[in-house]
Amino acid sequence: MFMLAMRSIRHRPGRFLATLLASFLGAGVIMTFNSLHDTAGRPGVDRVSSDTLTLSASVVGGYGTLLVFFAVASTLTVNVRQRAGELELLRCSGATPGQIRRMVVGESVAVALTGAVLAIGPAVLGGRALLDVFRDSGQVAEDVDHSFGPVALLSGVDITLVAAAGAAFLAVRRATRGRRRQGRGRAFLAYAALGAGALSVTSTFAFSATDEALMATPAYGAILLSVGCALLAPRLLKGVLDRLPLTGASGWLAVRNLRRRLDDLSGILVSLILFTAVSVATLYMQGVESDAMSASGAVKTVDAKNLETLNLTVVGIIVVFVCVMLVNSLYAATAYRVREFGQQRLAGASPGQVLGTVGAEGLILTAVGLFFGTVAALAGIIPFTVVRTDSVLPRQGLGIWWAVAAIAAAATIGTSLATAHRVLRTPAVQAVGATA
Repeated sequence: MFMLAMRSIRHRPGRFLATLLASFLGAGVIMTFNSLHDTAGRPGVDRVSSDTLTLSASVVGGYGTLLVFFAVASTLTVNVRQRAGELELLRCSGATPGQIRRMVVGESVAVALTGAVLAIGPAVLGGRALLDVFRDSGQVAEDVDHSFGPVALLSGVDITLVAAAGAAFLAVRRATRGRRRQGRGRAFLAYAALGAGALSVTSTFAFSATDEALMATPAYGAILLSVGCALLAPRLLKGVLDRLPLTGASGWLAVRNLRRRLDDLSGILVSLILFTAVSVATLYMQGVESDAMSASGAVKTVDAKNLETLNLTVVGIIVVFVCVMLVNSLYAATAYRVREFGQQRLAGASPGQVLGTVGAEGLILTAVGLFFGTVAALAGIIPFTVVRTDSVLPRQGLGIWWAVAAIAAAATIGTSLATAHRVLRTPAVQAVGATA
């Protein structure tokens, strides 16, 4: 099976580009921030600088690990589902489910290892640039030099390989197990995350306005709530589609296509919900905190500066990762529909009507992801704002939300339309003759 995996990669490398890119970015982020652990452990580093570097590496490294798994999992899930016919042929030819799993896992690990190795150079440069930011802001002493050592290297490679192997295993398992069993496990995890998120958000009221840990519980609560909504993404999307009063050919086809592809679109909704919730919650809570400190006339401490830097950095990483995940997943999912688009054109649909359907699908997905992500974010923002300022809603206005919505819409609708436009260049008869 290992030889078959290597042969598959050599013969059709294009299908693994999305996984390679996700692994490259994931390993790069993990090694960049974990190099701060190596830097903090150098002889002669003062305690304040060491604590700042260690905290930043631990917090952002943890987010990075989670995002690597989601990024690799989303691309591999699309890849495995598109290869259902090939995998079924292997099974009919005598391959056991275990052999097929080992083949797919072997492919994923080989591609992930390549991405991690390619990320070493950029991670070294990124770690140096990140240390410069901390030194320029006064959070780290000027005499601290960057170090890229075993912690950064081993964590980046090991976490990326484990994420790739685990995501590949789960993707193949989902493709071969019954849907009812999958649904029960997903529902259990979803409700557990929702319950833990609600408990975390509620516990915000147990803190005082000046407590240093005040932002932690609503932030983690919003994340857990968004994870719960993300796990329920197929059900949530189905509930919305059942109530959409869309009319016209494009609207009707969009709803029909989305209903038919609920499972395939779950990864895209996961990205949208997590991106919206984490970005909106973090940015608004950081804005409320900064305004509260300015109003009180307090000078930002090193810990306050560290928290602000971490919040902005985490949001930046999430933006990059989610865009990559969305673009990869949407490109693969839309490019795979060449046969479907050809059939629609032979049935009388014009290229403009096909693009209109794809645009309507993207708009619906974006709206659903933004809605449930915003609900999860508000569940964390409102308790934090009430405790910190005695107001119910933050005073930053809708500017932050509109910026997040614009990025989500551009990534989702833009990628879908651009990919569909490229696919439509294939003549309809030739597209129908393509293998599904």
